[in-house]
Amino acid sequence: MSTSNRILICVATASLLVACATSMNRSQAPSHGPNLGRVVSAQDITHWDISIPPIGTGLPPGSGSVKQGEAVYIAKCQACHGDKGIGKPAEALVGGIGTLTSDNPVRTIGSYWPYATTLFDYVRRAMPTNAPMSLSDHEVYAVSAYLLHLNGIVPESAVMDAQSLPKVQMPNRGGFVDYSRKD
Repeated sequence: MSTSNRILICVATASLLVACATSMNRSQAPSHGPNLGRVVSAQDITHWDISIPPIGTGLPPGSGSVKQGEAVYIAKCQACHGDKGIGKPAEALVGGIGTLTSDNPVRTIGSYWPYATTLFDYVRRAMPTNAPMSLSDHEVYAVSAYLLHLNGIVPESAVMDAQSLPKVQMPNRGGFVDYSRKD
């Protein structure tokens, strides 16, 4: 097939797709099929709109201690992140402080993450990888406390909740530029 015939076929196919797309009435959801094009309710959005910004707005009620977090970690995190967060098979969660400017930076919660609220947000939405969003808010606060403790950021007596978590000063807090600020 010549190049000009290929171009003609591509142009014809694209034109057909554009014609089909523009002829559809987008204001109506299909009457059959797998709910493609259905209207999303406010309740649907609320279920997924769980982002927690650095200042902690939207943190849910609940709390968790370092000791409680250790139990959650052993049961639900250790298989991937190793004993006390040292890594393997997944990445290490502990250590690496002082390595970011080296030839072999180790990016962990303690060395890299700028905000403790980011830790809560990530664990809440993505962990464990085999069952994301399955941890209770108490479990997320607890495992956050445990991981912050393992990184030497909070004491063993620490309890994390919506008030204490945003106040945690992470070692690399100044290592990021905040483009969201409107100073």
